[in-house]
Amino acid sequence: QVQLVESGGGLVQTGGSLRLSCAASGSIYGINAMCWHRQAPGKQRELVATVSSTGVTFYADSVKGRFTISRDNAKNTVYLQMMSLKPEDTADYYCYIYHYGTNYWGKGTLVTVSS
Repeated sequence: QVQLVESGGGLVQTGGSLRLSCAASGSIYGINAMCWHRQAPGKQRELVATVSSTGVTFYADSVKGRFTISRDNAKNTVYLQMMSLKPEDTADYYCYIYHYGTNYWGKGTLVTVSS
């Protein structure tokens, strides 16, 4: 079993920044990619960014150039630095990993960007 706990969400004005964290615990040996997804009200959950165990990253077009994903393997933690935030970034942000055949999700952290 793996537990994922997100933190760092909150209310920020347009153009502001936030840093999300997700700490993994439990049976976490050999975790490969760590990901952030988000779900805005009334919309489907979407992939935001991923980072592999070797640091290779992928970003959705909507956040490219504004968000940076990183991870600290020693702390089993993945981060999402969000800059130049827009109202359309408002969503619940979820940490996700696929580990030994099982999908693991955190409970999410809410990011609200006011206009």
